[in-house]
Amino acid sequence: MTKTDTDAISDILPKLLRRARRLARNRDEAEDMAQETALRLCQALARHDNIEAPERYAMIMLHNLARQRWRSRRPTEELTEDMAQAAPLAPARIACTELQAAIERLPADQAALMRLVMLGETSPQVLAQRVGVPKGTVMSRLGRARARLREEIGLEGSVVELL
Repeated sequence: MTKTDTDAISDILPKLLRRARRLARNRDEAEDMAQETALRLCQALARHDNIEAPERYAMIMLHNLARQRWRSRRPTEELTEDMAQAAPLAPARIACTELQAAIERLPADQAALMRLVMLGETSPQVLAQRVGVPKGTVMSRLGRARARLREEIGLEGSVVELL
C-alpha cells in the first residue's frame, strides 16, 4: 500500500463514518461498520486490486456490509406452503420495508412529509396546509428527501418521484 493509498483512506474515512451513521441503528455500530469498511479497503489496496475510484468502492462495500448486518438481524422462519404461495410478493414487501426504514432515517421534517405522501397526499398545497409551512418549503423538503432516498436505497428517479 502506498502513501497515496493511505492518504485516500484518510480522506474517505469521515465520509464513510457519516454514511454509516445514516445506515446504522446507533453510533457504535456505525463506527464498527466504517472501520470494517476501511480495513477491507486497505486489504484490497494491499492486494494491489485495480481500484480506480476508492471512495465509490468503499461506499459500495459499506452498503453491502449494512445489508449483511440487516439481514443477519432479521428473524428467520420455517417456510410454509402459504408462504411459498406468497413468494412473488416478497420482493415488493422487502422494497417497502427498505423504503420505510430509509424514510425513518430522514430528518424529521422530511420524513413527516414522505409519510403523508405515502398515505396518498400528493398536492404540495394540501401538504403545506397540513404541516403549516409554505408550499415552496414543502417542495424543497420533498426534493431533498427524494434525492436522499434515491441515493440511499438506489431507486431510480422515476420510482422515487412516485412518492
